Amino acid sequence: MSDNLDPSIPLPERRSNRPVRFVHYVEYGLVRAFLGGLRLIGVDAASNASGAFLRFVGPLLWPISRRGEDNLRLIFPDWSDEKIKDTMKDVWENLGRTAGEYAHLDKFSTKGDDPRIIAEGVDDILHIWPEPGRAVFVSGHFANWEISGIAAHQLDLRFGVIYRSLNNPLIDEYIIEKRGAVTTRRQIPKGAAGARPLVDLLKDGHSIAFLADQKLNTGGIRVPFMGHMAMTAPAAARLAVRFGLPVVPISTERLKGARFRVTTHTPIPFTPSGDLPADVERLTIKINEALERDVRARPGQWLWLHRRWPKEALRNAALDAQSEQIPS
Repeated sequence: MSDNLDPSIPLPERRSNRPVRFVHYVEYGLVRAFLGGLRLIGVDAASNASGAFLRFVGPLLWPISRRGEDNLRLIFPDWSDEKIKDTMKDVWENLGRTAGEYAHLDKFSTKGDDPRIIAEGVDDILHIWPEPGRAVFVSGHFANWEISGIAAHQLDLRFGVIYRSLNNPLIDEYIIEKRGAVTTRRQIPKGAAGARPLVDLLKDGHSIAFLADQKLNTGGIRVPFMGHMAMTAPAAARLAVRFGLPVVPISTERLKGARFRVTTHTPIPFTPSGDLPADVERLTIKINEALERDVRARPGQWLWLHRRWPKEALRNAALDAQSEQIPS
């Protein structure tokens, strides 16, 4: 039985490198009011309403939506503008549903006659490590990215998560509390402050879960992702190589509305060479390849709004698209 929600485990402290300003209180109040209202109408209605709202409003947020369109145009140069815009509507709807579902994270379960989370593949990988077992789990911002952590806890996996602090310290603290009530209280912030706790957690027999799809400039390495070079966080690969751990990809798929499938895949095949930098680079590329398969399978469920690729690559893709529209 996992002890992920043991109240004696301290949650991370509020980020101290960003002072709380008046605008943070305003944003925090709006978020609490928004989620409080959605809590009253039930999980399905909250997901549907939030999804429909952002599907309409999101594309109007042009600077952000354009970034997503530019990313899609880079990766899928043969797509029509209509298909790109339709996919972005799906992306916005998924993001809206995810936001609405934060009000009901405690309603998601792998158990019961009609579970909201279907968990697949776990039994197939339990034999890959001895007790007490450890692994590096990797996923990305797919569907509702909190769902895989909820499933992992309910399947009695002992683990901690690496998270990126939100810019608003008050909202960041609130999300940490929400996550700590349903996934794990072992939450480690990205960066130097989390290095020691991360190693201690692994030495104590826990697994570590990463959302490994975001851009990382400081400390990142430049490797391919979906056919283009992208600055990528090497931490998951580095820990796996250093501690001799299997890297296990996790796929989260939104099935319909507020229902999901979480698939635990077999570990990424990898044999270290003894050259740490080279091994970390090779394994990071393999992790990106695993993420790419999920992105291409369900592009409307990935968060294309990230600044994932260099601006130069995006500009070139946009120019190519414009040149194709000019009659010869």
